[in-house]
Amino acid sequence: MGSKKDETNLDAIGETGSGEIAEPVEKEEETVEGSEQQKKVEEKKEEKSVLQKKEEKEEEEEIVEERVYSIPLGKAWIAPRRKITPKAVRIIKSFVSKHMKVDGDSVKISNDVNEKIWSRGIEKPPRKIRVRVTKNADGVVTVHPAEGE
Repeated sequence: MGSKKDETNLDAIGETGSGEIAEPVEKEEETVEGSEQQKKVEEKKEEKSVLQKKEEKEEEEEIVEERVYSIPLGKAWIAPRRKITPKAVRIIKSFVSKHMKVDGDSVKISNDVNEKIWSRGIEKPPRKIRVRVTKNADGVVTVHPAEGE
């Protein structure tokens, strides 16, 4: 046991060669806790920057026209049951394109509206949905959920 290898192995497990138990190293724990706190702070900064970018993006778009509609989706229920919600999405796009006088390619459905439609699955979309439709200077129409919903 007098070899150099044995002493280094004992140091690694927390004992010294003389039989004494070494004190645990607390510096490593402090750095681990510090790095976790730094990660949390960085995540919060990223979230704030993402929210600011979204707000700036909305402010940059010049809204030419804005309307609120209640779109009936009852005719989607005529389709086979595994195609009802996709049919409801197509009904929303055609309704908005007719009422905003644009072609179907320039209609964009926001993620919130999409989640609202698909919330009950492919077979049971809502019978009607209330939306806020905005048209920007480029002629792109975006469908948002109505405020308060």
